[in-house]
Amino acid sequence: MKTISVRMARWSAHHPWRAIAGWLVFVVLCLAVGAALGTNSAKTADYRVGEAGRAEALAAEGHLERQPTEQVLISSRSGSLDRRAAEAAAAELTARMERLSDVADVAAPLLSEDRTVLLVEVALKGEERDAKDKVDALVEQTEAVQRHHPGLLLEETGSPSISKGVDRQRSDDLALSEAITLPVTLVTLLVVFGSVTMAGVPLLLALSSIAAAVGLSMAASHLSPDAGVGTNVILMIGLAVGVDYTLFYLKREREERARSGGRLSPAALVELAAATSGRAVVVSGIAVVASTATLYLAGDVIFASLATGTIVVVLVAVASSLTALPALLVKLGQRAERRTRRRAERGKPSRGTGSRDGGDRVWAALLRPAARHPLATLCCSVLGLLTLVAPLAGLKITEMSRDTHSRDIPAMRVYDRLNEAFPEQRVTHQVVVRADAARSAEVVSALREVGRRAADDPLFTDARRIRSSPDHRTTTLELKVPYLGNSDEAYDSLDRLRDTYLPATVGRIDEAEYGVTGDVARYADYPAHQNGKLPLVLGALLLVTFCMTVYAFRSVVLGLIGVALNLLSAAAALGLLVLVFQGSWAEGLLSFESTGSIGSRVPLFLFVILFGLSMDYQVFVVSRIREAVLAGAATRQAVLDGIRRSASVVTSAAVVMTTVFASFMFLHIIEMKQIGFVLAAAVLIDAVIVRVLVLPSAMLLLGEASWWPSRGAGTATEGTGAAREKQPVRSAADVG
Repeated sequence: MKTISVRMARWSAHHPWRAIAGWLVFVVLCLAVGAALGTNSAKTADYRVGEAGRAEALAAEGHLERQPTEQVLISSRSGSLDRRAAEAAAAELTARMERLSDVADVAAPLLSEDRTVLLVEVALKGEERDAKDKVDALVEQTEAVQRHHPGLLLEETGSPSISKGVDRQRSDDLALSEAITLPVTLVTLLVVFGSVTMAGVPLLLALSSIAAAVGLSMAASHLSPDAGVGTNVILMIGLAVGVDYTLFYLKREREERARSGGRLSPAALVELAAATSGRAVVVSGIAVVASTATLYLAGDVIFASLATGTIVVVLVAVASSLTALPALLVKLGQRAERRTRRRAERGKPSRGTGSRDGGDRVWAALLRPAARHPLATLCCSVLGLLTLVAPLAGLKITEMSRDTHSRDIPAMRVYDRLNEAFPEQRVTHQVVVRADAARSAEVVSALREVGRRAADDPLFTDARRIRSSPDHRTTTLELKVPYLGNSDEAYDSLDRLRDTYLPATVGRIDEAEYGVTGDVARYADYPAHQNGKLPLVLGALLLVTFCMTVYAFRSVVLGLIGVALNLLSAAAALGLLVLVFQGSWAEGLLSFESTGSIGSRVPLFLFVILFGLSMDYQVFVVSRIREAVLAGAATRQAVLDGIRRSASVVTSAAVVMTTVFASFMFLHIIEMKQIGFVLAAAVLIDAVIVRVLVLPSAMLLLGEASWWPSRGAGTATEGTGAAREKQPVRSAADVG
């Protein structure tokens, strides 16, 4: 029975126009379905984790949740503040804001201690996640008051306007990333194929796959809500794997064309490519999907959104390589044959097929250390990678907070001025207590005691507010901290509340549930939540990688090698990330401001995505080695020949992936910079050091033991892969 890659390739090869039209219809349908259903965006409740999340849920049940707020600063354009004019502007602004249907409350104006700024705080109705869509109406009112008071300066900030600014900046950054990535990818493909037409095929298929994946991800968001990062990951992963999968297939088809010397038809060539590289693409795609699916175990809506986007775009990219690509190759092959015939009729020599054996001098030189001194090469390579791993000892993981956003966002610059003028407004802790209504008075008394203790503590201000729900079952206490949210003092104040003040007061009330939430609590609880899930996700990831490798090659030894190499390359890339981003020496070079830490999502995302993408190279390279063994070569010669033959395509794929990931380093969002850098570094390490030095050295040292527990590569691959397809495909090729 033929594998799915060969069966689909054969059908597409014999019905090329149907396959191409079907692919285009599929892409259009995906976009249409996605547009019709829309995106189901994650709600505030979807982000709740840890104690902060439980406290938020308690507050929401009692309708005492924190409301999204906007702050308007009124100051003088020059000289001292005219109090009367500022108060008149504040009164007009308050009246205008109160007339808006989305405004819940406008607080009384607050004058800064130095009497230079007047603050008007506006609370919005609804969820925090939806508040950014309501900002424009508030900005319009602020601008209207500004026009009426030209001598004053009115500036607006707040979580909603900052979120809106971040979204706008992200959109602009992605446009820049695409402007960089697409031309570089096209140039790379031109170098590989020497033909505009052939270079355009991978790019067009990747872009169409991205378009279809965007539509499908909108539909998928109704099963797993989108956290706003799905499109980002679809663009990043989609272009990388879309081009890679097509590249693997195209290069093999050209290699078979050169080998046949024009004796095989385009359809037969496509079947040969499908039996080898086509199968590698399918196995690689399944591996990426299986690896990425482990992100769901993190129990986090952002990771779930990343996983959904990655899985959808990879599956679509695999589908395009199995359907549209064979059809396009057949049509291009037929066109090439017509050109050859016309040239022959005119008495002109036919052009070369353009495929090289791959055993050129450069790769022969690169492989020479592993071939001549495998043990020394293995030891030196591993030692070099472990040197890169060393900085991991100083890894510091934090949640990238609002304070880390780029100051190119206008609302962030106003936010800085707000913190400077009103330090007592910088951080708010919300203590939430739920108990029986009969204990309401006891709860209030305990929270007042917490407030008194905090008032005597330099980590807090003396500002506090207690609120109770209508049913008296839920009570909240809000405490202010005069330090920035990412400061050590802010985290110390949270620890003081959780570990000392609350256990000694509220903690003594029988059957009372309580917790602390707020921005700082979220920043503290999210990394802790991820650290708690990391062993589960990493364990599942290692198991999936091992099982996929054993399935692909029927070798436990190669499964263990794959796991070890993936761990080593991922750890080396993460160590390099720590070296670059936790220090300040590379700030000017890479245009960032160091936070002295790594984003909490970066390590887990790196491990999962890299483990999946590494299977691209692992499957493709080892498949070529197996082919050589099946052809009768000894394992030693098969290793060298297989790596030489796959070297050019692996290099080209690595260049494309590195370009895509490196383009994300131009983004302003520090966490996206870190993700782009670490993935680009990981791909280079994996393609250059692991696949050229470590893998061949290990397999040369192991020899035939590489295929254990099979008795030989032939036994290991019997009934699977290229060996299984070899005879049927040759027969089909001869008929073609």
